[in-house]
Amino acid sequence: MTDRPNFLFIITDQHRGDYLGCTGHPVLKTPHIDSIAARGRRFDRFYVANPVCMPNRATLVTGRMPSAHGVRGNGIPLSVRANTFIDLLRAQGWRTALLGKSHLQNMTEHAAVQKRPPPAPERAAQPEGLEEAWKDPYGDWDYGQEHPSRWQAEERLKLRLPFYGYEHVDLCTGHGDQVGGHYYQWLREQTPDADALRDPKNQLPHGYICPQGIRTAVPEELYPTHWVTERTLDWLDAMKGGEKPFFAMVAYPDPHHPFTPPGRYWNMYDPADMPVPASFAERNRPVPPTVEWLRERRADGSAVLTSQTPYAVDERELRESMALTCGMIGMIDDGVGRILARLEQNGMAENTVVVFTADHGDFMGDHGIMLKGPIHYQGTTRVPFIWADTPDRAKPGANATLSGTVDIAATILDRAGLEPYWGMQGRSLMAQTEGAEDGDAAVIIEDDSQRPELGFDHSPRLHTLVTRDWRLSVYDGVAWGELYNLADDPHEMDNRFDDPACAKARGELFERMARMRVALVDRSPLPMGRA
Repeated sequence: MTDRPNFLFIITDQHRGDYLGCTGHPVLKTPHIDSIAARGRRFDRFYVANPVCMPNRATLVTGRMPSAHGVRGNGIPLSVRANTFIDLLRAQGWRTALLGKSHLQNMTEHAAVQKRPPPAPERAAQPEGLEEAWKDPYGDWDYGQEHPSRWQAEERLKLRLPFYGYEHVDLCTGHGDQVGGHYYQWLREQTPDADALRDPKNQLPHGYICPQGIRTAVPEELYPTHWVTERTLDWLDAMKGGEKPFFAMVAYPDPHHPFTPPGRYWNMYDPADMPVPASFAERNRPVPPTVEWLRERRADGSAVLTSQTPYAVDERELRESMALTCGMIGMIDDGVGRILARLEQNGMAENTVVVFTADHGDFMGDHGIMLKGPIHYQGTTRVPFIWADTPDRAKPGANATLSGTVDIAATILDRAGLEPYWGMQGRSLMAQTEGAEDGDAAVIIEDDSQRPELGFDHSPRLHTLVTRDWRLSVYDGVAWGELYNLADDPHEMDNRFDDPACAKARGELFERMARMRVALVDRSPLPMGRA
């Protein structure tokens, strides 16, 4: 029976690897997610391919690195020409559903920051259609399906299906209490004052000062996390007794900022109880220019505190942000508990593989900064990954093998007994889910921002190599870099990039990065012949 299992795939947004009870958080309680880990395999060194939403979510569904699937950073939709592992599951008989956040297309209609440079005065501009390396790179497909303006209609918007392999979609866009998509259409059906409830000017009274901490007036039963849970329960009920197996991606938009836990979840955790990270007070030696720039902007009052860009925080702001984040995760955990209970009630648990992960993390006070950006501290790059196989095959425990988002697609296809398509770059982790360890594994993390930030006069690009003992980060266009001995310095406070004592290790890591980059050069499509 379990040779064609169901897959319940739960993913959260901007959720650090150490923000679960089962991964060691000293205050946060997540009993339901912990129960998945208790009967499955917890991966303690699991890394993203890129520490922002769109590129890593595209890696998740394709099993390919951003440099291969083309979503180098936020703002580039995944081409519908790209195969996904969901396409393969659907073609082989699985029912497929997305319940929550996609972010494989742009969720805003803001113009891109990165622009094509103007032609030199002495040269003629490119004719229309010849501006890019590829003719008509996006084709005539509708890549605006997640745009906010599409969700203003009263009637339920019908997406063009299948949507990257999903035959059923209940879509969320956005974050916190500002979520759009099908959720927003539903919210307006439930209450005539939906927009007033979501207006920060109408938030409930509170004494918090942390940036983006908003005590939403949206009640728990109307909050996006509740909606995702309810849509999942409805879909599981619809699948009950079905002859085909299913793949359901349950994609919560929390705990991504703004920090808006509703109702009782606002006060679920006390900021005074929050553990300040070791690197918050001690900081780096020497300080990377990116972090120093963030501190200087906050000190002189020029920091932007209301957008997606990172910022420096003081201790009170940090503790409040941490407590609110824990409240948002607490609500997710309650939803996960209800979903797991419904699997049992519907008789599905015996034949369902349950997976839990996140799309990327958050600095959350590491080195005194918040949110995410092109700095590869492990707070943003290491995420939770839990694989709980069917009861007849589950082998509980923890695994320290370095692995990551790029490996998820191959692992699910392997468990489903399906051959991956040519060009998939991740590897199956089925052996690791059963207890095998690979102590020599390493991961590559890519990053390619479209706007100058963090003190760069150009759009920052960097690649990072993480091995068992080291983290090496190399930035384009600058002489400095980052090198941390994670075995001796797990909080990444001693940058050894220019330390003569680490010259040999640095050289070996550069060589390993180069060899891994060669191995990651895209080999799809296959040749047509021998020429």
